[in-house]
Amino acid sequence: MKYPNVLKVVPQSDYSVIVTFDTGETKRFDVAPYISGEWYGQLKDFSIFSTVRPSGNTIEWADGQDIAPHELYELSVVM
Repeated sequence: MKYPNVLKVVPQSDYSVIVTFDTGETKRFDVAPYISGEWYGQLKDFSIFSTVRPSGNTIEWADGQDIAPHELYELSVVM
C-alpha cells in the first residue's frame, strides 16, 4: 500500500506530533513509546525531538531516526 505524503509535522510537548498528510487529514501520533534505547532515546531531549520534519510519506529527525510509514499513518489518531 502506498501511504500519503506528509506535508507538515508539528512536535508537541508530550512527545507526540501533529501530522498533516496530502490527503487533507490531520492526525496525532504518539512518539513516546518509541523513545528508548541509545538511538531513539536521544529524542528525550526536546531540542532534538523538535528537529522532526516531513520526509516523503513519513517523518524523520536530524540524526536520522524515523517512523515506518505504515505505523505513522495507521497508528495515528484523527483529530
